[in-house]
Amino acid sequence: MSAPITGGETFSLASESAVVNATWSALSTVYDPELCLDVVSLGLVYDVRGNDTEVHVELTLTTPGCPASESLPAMARAAISEALGNKVAVDVRVVWDPPWSPAMMTETAARSLGFRGR
Repeated sequence: MSAPITGGETFSLASESAVVNATWSALSTVYDPELCLDVVSLGLVYDVRGNDTEVHVELTLTTPGCPASESLPAMARAAISEALGNKVAVDVRVVWDPPWSPAMMTETAARSLGFRGR
């Protein structure tokens, strides 16, 4: 069984690492609507596990009162499902431990938001 990856490539869902890599790639296309940066660069994705039947993602939000608390997990779920050809069950959970901090962002993301001297 094969599923599409962004860019028209295909991969075997039997490869656990291919599923995890495709999931990370899909998550890098999901943007926080307020910060206009992707959830991977922001350091919001804590864990990605998957196999040929399911993918589990743990992510957090910048604050518990984040206005994107419902939309970001839904956008992540949709991006992963599309990247994996709707062939696997996708579980995206919001977790709060550890709490997110700006130190979790990539250097590029931090600079784009005005954080200096990390």
